Amino acid sequence: MPKALVLLSGGLDSMLAAKLLTDQGVAVTGLTFTTPFFGAKKAEKASKQLGIPLKVIDISKEHFEIVKKPQYGYGKNVNPCIDCHGLMFKKAKDLVKKEGFDFVATGEVLGQRPMSQNKQALKIVEKLSGLEGKILRPMSAKLLDETEIEKKELVNRDRLLSIKGKSRKEQIALAKKLGFKKYATPGGGCLLTDPGYALRFKKLREAFPYFDLKEAELIKYGRLFVEKDYLFLVGRKHEENLELKKVADKNDILLEVKEVPGPITLLHFFRVTKQPIPAVTKKTALKKAAERTVRYANQKVRDLDKVKVVDLEGEEEIAIK
Repeated sequence: MPKALVLLSGGLDSMLAAKLLTDQGVAVTGLTFTTPFFGAKKAEKASKQLGIPLKVIDISKEHFEIVKKPQYGYGKNVNPCIDCHGLMFKKAKDLVKKEGFDFVATGEVLGQRPMSQNKQALKIVEKLSGLEGKILRPMSAKLLDETEIEKKELVNRDRLLSIKGKSRKEQIALAKKLGFKKYATPGGGCLLTDPGYALRFKKLREAFPYFDLKEAELIKYGRLFVEKDYLFLVGRKHEENLELKKVADKNDILLEVKEVPGPITLLHFFRVTKQPIPAVTKKTALKKAAERTVRYANQKVRDLDKVKVVDLEGEEEIAIK
């Protein structure tokens, strides 16, 4: 029985690709990845519905290097899709060698995404990964060159598909025919494709080109304010306040309006060295962050003149007027 490793995002296309192979008697294992920009929840749900095992790999550090400087550029926002897929396939290649899979498969549909799912991009990804001829794309296989997998008759090419373009009518009809009860809606899986996050990312990069993964993750939350030497984030709702408390580390400062409902503000200084933050910079940053904290608090407390500050040195109050 042939063994296939299927890149499983949890979306409909990758689920259908996996199902097309299991229906041909292929032993399928799903593979998905996690970073601060996308997770594995959709893939976990999909693998359970398909009844296949799932492997999850954290690629955060390697992926972040690609995000900062992609060889093949960005998509519409700050999504380095070609480089990202290349990295995923490299990880898949390692598993193929280690665990004896016969080939790798994906749910990619030719022409569905202009940047990453055209014929040239698909070939680039194969070259980047070193898996030339060993990647099967069941959804569009009949529109692509025959792979070694098909030539060796590990799968029946006649039972693969020729879907192309952005329309999902064929996929939805096939899902209904195959009895899929639930599947994720298209898009929204990767934060890097979100226009709002892309603007934040560019703002951070312009202010501090040496930003790290923590800083790229921090800017997911709250209202963002970026200055030359620091940034601060003001929570917009209770859930964001909780997240800001959770992601704050020992070098960050938390601010909040005392004894009344209001936002949590996280103040984070950019650091190239381990030298202490200059006192003047810290004082200026605290004042600006405190003013914003009060500004976005309940209307009734905007006349407050003090804000509570929590950092490594303990808790104190600072005057803002």
